[in-house]
Amino acid sequence: MTLKTETRYAIDPATAKTLDTDGLRNHFHKDGLFAEGEINLLYSHYDRLIIGSAVPGKSSLTLGHMDETGTPGFLDRREMGILNIGDTGTVEVDGDTHTLESGELLYVGMGGGAVTFSGAGRFYITSSPAHRTCPTKLIKLADARRVELGSREAANERVIIQFLHPDVCETCQLLMGYTQFAPGSLWNTMPAHIHDRRMEAYLYFDVPEDARVFHFMGAPDETRHLVMANEEVVISPPWSIHCGAGTASYTFCWTMAGDNVDFTDMNMIPMGDLR
Repeated sequence: MTLKTETRYAIDPATAKTLDTDGLRNHFHKDGLFAEGEINLLYSHYDRLIIGSAVPGKSSLTLGHMDETGTPGFLDRREMGILNIGDTGTVEVDGDTHTLESGELLYVGMGGGAVTFSGAGRFYITSSPAHRTCPTKLIKLADARRVELGSREAANERVIIQFLHPDVCETCQLLMGYTQFAPGSLWNTMPAHIHDRRMEAYLYFDVPEDARVFHFMGAPDETRHLVMANEEVVISPPWSIHCGAGTASYTFCWTMAGDNVDFTDMNMIPMGDLR
């Protein structure tokens, strides 16, 4: 088994606006996560969120320790969300084995011990610090909360599927789900917003090979963009907008960590204020 880790440090908006394309990507973009036989983890200093992946392939992969957490076990002071974006796979934690079909999510509470990934799944991993143990829970698609938004006329007809949300699953601070677009719809989260009390990370997936998503970030009056391909991640700081438009329909998984679990805690940015 191969475990690869990386650390990204937080920077302020004044520094971010001086970066060129490579500088922006070095701080906020991550590719190459999903490699067979590997666990890849990125430790972000924005709210200490960890994002990563596990692709078991022909053999199981076990995540038990990561030096960057400073604890003997990965989950000693952390909670975890695991989304399967591949075929059927299993996750074993605390003596129980959970089968995840494509599009399903497993929440793992603090103190769950080592986590073992098996099968044909492509597991997207997120983890944030926790102060108490919440029950581990497998959330099927039928149990998730669905919010339909947008319109075909505005090219943003979409459904938000909420898994780690107070109405669905108890967590310490993780919020997690994904947004799917109707055919012909391309825009997400516009008008834009920020939430200065928590950060966010996006995993773009189901992006056709010859398509790209233009992810918009930066302070509202200093916007920048990142060009995203399939199964690539963007780290969104609390001071940054986070929205995008694709050259084809796509799906993105959003994860938030910070002060609260109020999904609607956001500050909307009027269209006329964007620069």
